Amino acid sequence: MTIERPGLIIADRWQDYRLLDCGDGMKQERWGEFTLVRPDPQIIWPRHRSTELTAGGSEGAGAAKWEKWDGFYHRSETGGGKWEYRRPLPDSWKLRYDSLGLTFKIHPTSFKHTGLFPEQAVNWEWFSTKIAAAKKAGREPSVLNLFGYTGAATVAAAKAGASVCHVDAAEGMVKWCKENASLSGLADAPVRYIVDDCLKFARRELKRGRKYDAIVMDPPTYGRGSTGEMWKLEDHLWELLRECRALLSDQPLFFLINAYTARLSPTVVANLLAELMPARGGTITAGEVGLPIQRDGKVLPCGIYGRWET
Repeated sequence: MTIERPGLIIADRWQDYRLLDCGDGMKQERWGEFTLVRPDPQIIWPRHRSTELTAGGSEGAGAAKWEKWDGFYHRSETGGGKWEYRRPLPDSWKLRYDSLGLTFKIHPTSFKHTGLFPEQAVNWEWFSTKIAAAKKAGREPSVLNLFGYTGAATVAAAKAGASVCHVDAAEGMVKWCKENASLSGLADAPVRYIVDDCLKFARRELKRGRKYDAIVMDPPTYGRGSTGEMWKLEDHLWELLRECRALLSDQPLFFLINAYTARLSPTVVANLLAELMPARGGTITAGEVGLPIQRDGKVLPCGIYGRWET
């Protein structure tokens, strides 16, 4: 087994999305035709004060900072927050990822999120290549996506030719995934949509004798299952990983772990995969994912990943 640590990989192939600027705990982003400003705890450097970045990407000297926005998320000191809108925005709109022919529904939620993590495009590109190669070799790859959220990874895997099982404990997220699949022309693709606790589902799949050629997961720090089961990362992740290992086929393609919690580092994820897959050989790669900041060329780190592949 080989373990590689390439550092940071950057999602820089977007056309409809741009991270325009960052500073003072906030980020200014263009989502299609709309510009949103949202908080991000990692942005502890100051804003540039001398210029304004327009939605089109050009600079106007002396303009007031970040005057061009359509939605601004104000975080509350007591937790949560709310959106302020400068003009009426649609309840949702579409965003394309042209590189893979994907279309997603964007909807600003009460928790500041939009239903999509654009930095994950680097992982969609990676596993789409793996799936396409397997298809070319005559295989019909199957993918299990746990903690699948609104299903961007599910849609990308299905677009590449895999059959996918999408699991999330929130019924609304699973419904959103179906909408994303339909927007990407995949309404009739072989996707199973499951509302369930991920650990319980994995155990039932074992009893049913199911196998998967690849597994993707994005485990939260804390969470609750579909019937109130408590999930705590440090208590339950290894248990889930062991169950997932038993779900892998005899010739698995990959195992991908994404994380947004400060409790995991790329090295920890690499160590978990090395402990999980010692008899399988293969290569483990771990590092950060990030987005380029258009204003000044910096990169915003947006999470970590660990990949095992044959």
